[in-house]
Amino acid sequence: MFSGIDEVDWASMEHAYGPADDVPTLLRGLASADPAERESALDGMYGAVHHQGDVYACTLACIPFLFELAVDPGVQDRGSVVELLTSIGGFDLDEDDEEIDEDEIEGAANYAMAAAAVTAGAGVFFELIADEDPGVRLAAPLALATLHRHPVRVLALLRERLPVEPDEEVRLALVEAAGRIALRHRPLAGQVAQWLTLLVGRERSPGLRLAALAQLARCSPDALPRDVVPVVSGLLRELRTRPGAGATDPEHEPYPRQGLYEPYEPQHGPYEPQHAYEPHEPLDPDGEPDPDAEAEPEADPVGTADASRAEQAAPTLVGQLRALSAQENAGRGAPWAADLLRTLHVGLDDRVGDRTALLVDQLRSPDRWQRIDAVRMSGGLIRAWRGSYEELVGLVGDQLSDPDPRLAEAASHVLEELFSLAAPTADALAARLAADPGGWVKEWASGPPGLGSTVKALARLGDARALPALAAALELPEVPHDVGFAVAHLGEAARPLAGALRRRLAGVPLDEGAYDRASPLLAGLTGLRAGEATPEVLRVLRGAPAYRGEWLRTAALRALGSFGPAAREAVPELRAMLRRPGTATEAAEALWAVAGDRDAVLPVLVEGLGSDQVHDRRAAAAALGALGPQAAAVAPRLRGLLGHDELWLRVDAAIALRKVSGRTEESTGVLLDAWEKNRHVRVRVAECLARTGPVDPASTTAQVLRAELSSVRRHNALDGGYGSHDTYEDEKLLALCRQALRGTGKTGRGNTA
Repeated sequence: MFSGIDEVDWASMEHAYGPADDVPTLLRGLASADPAERESALDGMYGAVHHQGDVYACTLACIPFLFELAVDPGVQDRGSVVELLTSIGGFDLDEDDEEIDEDEIEGAANYAMAAAAVTAGAGVFFELIADEDPGVRLAAPLALATLHRHPVRVLALLRERLPVEPDEEVRLALVEAAGRIALRHRPLAGQVAQWLTLLVGRERSPGLRLAALAQLARCSPDALPRDVVPVVSGLLRELRTRPGAGATDPEHEPYPRQGLYEPYEPQHGPYEPQHAYEPHEPLDPDGEPDPDAEAEPEADPVGTADASRAEQAAPTLVGQLRALSAQENAGRGAPWAADLLRTLHVGLDDRVGDRTALLVDQLRSPDRWQRIDAVRMSGGLIRAWRGSYEELVGLVGDQLSDPDPRLAEAASHVLEELFSLAAPTADALAARLAADPGGWVKEWASGPPGLGSTVKALARLGDARALPALAAALELPEVPHDVGFAVAHLGEAARPLAGALRRRLAGVPLDEGAYDRASPLLAGLTGLRAGEATPEVLRVLRGAPAYRGEWLRTAALRALGSFGPAAREAVPELRAMLRRPGTATEAAEALWAVAGDRDAVLPVLVEGLGSDQVHDRRAAAAALGALGPQAAAVAPRLRGLLGHDELWLRVDAAIALRKVSGRTEESTGVLLDAWEKNRHVRVRVAECLARTGPVDPASTTAQVLRAELSSVRRHNALDGGYGSHDTYEDEKLLALCRQALRGTGKTGRGNTA
C-alpha cells in the first residue's frame, strides 16, 4: 500500500494550514489499527487537506492513495474514506451558475480535476456496495449516485441490492441514493419516482416506506400520495410501536449542551472549530455596525474524545461529532427517522398546511424522541414560512413542562425566536421560568454570560413575569450581555429595573472592557427612556476609553436621545461633541431630541450628508428625517442622492425626503426599486409607507404590498442559514404592509404612493 507516496513532492504543496509535508502521515494514519490515530488522521484530512470542502494540489495528490485505502479489506473505517472521496469529487461545476473570477480560476480547476479523478475511479464502488463492512456499504450508494458516469447502471444496482441488503440503515442509504440520481439526472426522475412509489405501497418496513416518501418529496413531490399526512403519521406510529423502539428513556441519558436546537449537518465534512465569543458590534443588513441589533454569542463546541485517552490528546472535531451523534441518538429506536422527516419537510417545501399537520401529530406523540424532532423542525418551518401556527406553537409550549431537559430546552429555544408568535405559550413560559431559576442565566466557556431562552422568550412577549429573572441577572458580578435588549422589549413594565441599571452603569470601570460591560446597561436604559440616568450616561460619554470608544459613545448618545428633554443637563456636552469626528451626527441627533435646537444641528447634518463615507451620509440622512419640515431646506440635497450608486443610501435619502418635504411621489420609484433589488430593505420601506399612508389601492405600491402579503415564503428566509430575529422582522414587515394598505383610501396632497 502507498506505493510511490514518498516520491510525491508534498513539501512543495500547501493545504489550509501551510506546507503539506504532513499529508503522508495523515494518509498512513487512516490505515492505522489504532482507532484514535485513525480519528486524528481523518480530522486532519477534513481540517487541512480538504478544509471546508476546498481542493488543493495536495488534495488531488491524495486521491489515488484514498482509493487504495477504500478497497483494502484490512483497513478499518473504510466507510469514512469513501465519504471523504465522495466529498472531494462531488463538486459539480455545471451546477454553479455564477461566473468565476480570475482569483477563483485555480480553485475551480482543482475542483474539476478532483471530480474527474474520483469519477474515473468510481467503478470500485460497485464492488463496495456488497462489502462485508456495513460502514462501507452505507457510504457506497451515495458515492455511486454522486460520482459514477452511468446513472442507469447505478440505479439498476440499487434496485437489485435492496431486497438482499440485511442492514436497515444501508437499505435507507440505497433509497437516498436513488433520490440523488433523480435530482442529478432529471430524465431518470420519473423512473425513480415509479420505484419509490412501489416501495411506499409494497414494503413492510415503515422506515423504508418513510425513506421512499422522503425521497419522493425531494425529487418528485407531485408523485406523493394525496393523503401524505395520515400516511406518514401512521408510519411514525409503527416505528414507535415496533419491538425495541424507544427501549431507553431519554430522560436518564447524558445530553449535550449544543445540538438541542439545530443539529449540525456537515456538507463537506466536520466543521471548523467555532471561535470563542468576542463581543462585537452587530451589523445592519448593509454590513454596517448597528448597535440597535441584538448580538448573540456563538455556542461553544461540545463533545469529547474517548475517555481512555482524554489526558493524552485533545479531542478531534471528528471525535466531537461522533460523540455528539452518539449522545443525540442513544436510546432511539430509529435514530435515522429525524433525518428522513427533515428530508420530507424540505421536499414538501411550501405545503405549509401539510407540514404543520405532520408536526402537530408528532408533538402529540407519546414518544419523546418524535416530539424532540418535531420541536426542532417546528422552529425551521416557522422561521422560513408564513402560516397559521397557533396550534403548533401551543403544542411546542406544552413541551416546556416535560421532565426531559432536552425536550424542554429545545422548546424554549424555538419560542425564544418567535417573539409575538409565542403568545399562546406565555403561561407555560412563566411556569418554566418559576420552576427553573438555574436556567435564568447561561454561562459560557468563554465570553460573557447570556440570558436563558425562557427568560428571553417571555421578555420578548413584553410579559412582566420575566422581571424577577432580569433583576437577578442585574445583580450578578458580570451582567449578561443581552439583558438590556430584554429590558427594552418589556418597555414600561421594566421600569422597576431602572435603579439597578443606573447603579451598575455607575460602577462600570472605564477601561478597555467598558463597551462590553456598559452597552447592555445603556441598551436597557434606552429602552426605558430613563432620563433620570443622564448623570450616569454622561459619565460614560465623557470617559469612554480609546478601545471601542466610538461604539461606546454612540450607545451613550442614543441613550441620551431616547431620554428627550429629560436629558437637558447633557446639552452642553452634546453641543461640544458636534464637531467631534466620528460621533458628530449622533451628537446632533441626540441634541435635536433633547433640545430641538435646529440652528445648531442642521449645519452638522448637512455637512455629514456630504461626507465621503457612505455610512456617515446614511446616518446624516436618517437624522435629517427626524427633523421633518424643520429640515425642508435640505430637500434638494436629499433629492440629489436618489440616484446614488449605493442602494441603502438611496433608500435613506428617499425616506428622509418624504419626511422633510411632505411629498411622496418623487421618492416612490426609488423605494419600490430598492424593494425588488434587496429584500432586506423591505422593513425600512414598509415603515415609511405605513407612516405616510394610506396607500392608494390602485397604485403600483399597493400591488407590491399585496404581493408581499400573499407570499408564503418569509422575505428574509435563507437556505442554509438564519438570524435570531428573522421571524420577528418578517412578522413586522407583514404588519407594516397591512397598516400601509388600511384606511379610507383617500389620498392627500402628494400622497400617491
